[in-house]
Amino acid sequence: MNDIRTTRPPDDTRPQAAIGRARGWARVSLLLVAGCAAVVASGADSGGWLVLLAGIAGLALAGVGVWCVLARRGGLRLLGGLLAVAAPVGVLVLYALSGLWVVAVGAVALWAAALASARSALRALRRPRGMHTRRVSPPRRPVLIMNVRSGGGKVERFDLVQRAEALGARVVLLGPDDFPDPVDVARKAVAEGADLLGVAGGDGTQALVAAVAAEHRLPFLVVAAGTRNHFAMDLGLDRTDPVHSLDALTDGVELRVDLGDVGGRPFVNTVSFGAYAEIVQNPDYRDAKAATALEHLPDLLAGEAGTHLDVRADDTRLEAPQAVLVSNNPYARADPLGGGRRPRLDTARLGVIGVRVEGPAQAAELVLLGERASGITSLTSRKVTVDAPGDSIPVAVDGEALDLPTPVVCTLRPGVLRVRVPRRRPGAAYAPPTVDWRRVVRLALGRTDPRTTQETPDA
Repeated sequence: MNDIRTTRPPDDTRPQAAIGRARGWARVSLLLVAGCAAVVASGADSGGWLVLLAGIAGLALAGVGVWCVLARRGGLRLLGGLLAVAAPVGVLVLYALSGLWVVAVGAVALWAAALASARSALRALRRPRGMHTRRVSPPRRPVLIMNVRSGGGKVERFDLVQRAEALGARVVLLGPDDFPDPVDVARKAVAEGADLLGVAGGDGTQALVAAVAAEHRLPFLVVAAGTRNHFAMDLGLDRTDPVHSLDALTDGVELRVDLGDVGGRPFVNTVSFGAYAEIVQNPDYRDAKAATALEHLPDLLAGEAGTHLDVRADDTRLEAPQAVLVSNNPYARADPLGGGRRPRLDTARLGVIGVRVEGPAQAAELVLLGERASGITSLTSRKVTVDAPGDSIPVAVDGEALDLPTPVVCTLRPGVLRVRVPRRRPGAAYAPPTVDWRRVVRLALGRTDPRTTQETPDA
């Protein structure tokens, strides 16, 4: 992330230069694709086309195997696991025994280079526009709420209490024996004159205290002391050492970001409906995540259990998805597990990813096409409404299992959260764009693309 806003140049020099670079990379990409096809064609007499077909078939069969592991039980699950492993291994053995491994390696290398060049072409069109920050004075009465159990004990391991107090902060501990409501703790701190609220803990606790900070228009500090720290990651904080987050107390800048709302409850990352939300409701999930998921997924995917969802994102309806992920600002790529990253947290748009995979064929398509598969729906919205036949439905809010009354409405409160971050921080990693080959071809041919002049955020 940038500490200052990057402004548009006064003339068209920069956009034209960017378009020129993008066209150059697009042409290189198409040349590499042609080279890949030539390598495969050169081995046609020796079965070169078998290289391509076997590779595609291996990936498809692996996808079918994964589907059987997730959606079946007993012998079919075992066979699916064997297929998921044996299919790609069999392709490699075929290459080795037939002497086509040189063709395969060459084709894969050229294809990988083509993808990298295509991404470079698309990235060249992105005008850097980091979230705007402003310099601020250090707080006088900061209060930090620290969950001692979060992240496997990071508060104690990194000596966060003593370090924060040395910087002038008052620290309130949650746990290990006494675990008060973080919202009550935050409201009490505000009543006693706190001029900054912060949390060292998981994203669920971050969201609850962030809502109190936003309500009172106070700055909010994120200490990356949770397990996954997705919010901290997208803020560009150092997740490996939460001590660096405390630098914001003495040398910080301020970001204005959006805060999500689901049924009156705040969220900073995601709200999940469907299969994942159903699984995390199980009391065994926390201690045995994989085993619990494998036990319940077959019934959920087959429609024999779980909730029939009716989802509407603004004017778009998602037809009976098996899983839905609603995010506070959209992810760079349509990852239904929310494992990617969000380039920005201030677009005032919800990200929506819906998944429906009805059988082995669609599972194979998902493996081959990824987020472009027909079973994946990805869009943005200002409001998402999720309804179901019952009075309530299972929901996972920032990973926490809840039951909320239907219909469940997700919205955003644009720019209400003042997040205090260190002036010097690693920044969020670049999220490569999805390769749109039609757009790459248009660029290579020099055709006008309206998105070439669109200002888009850079990571």
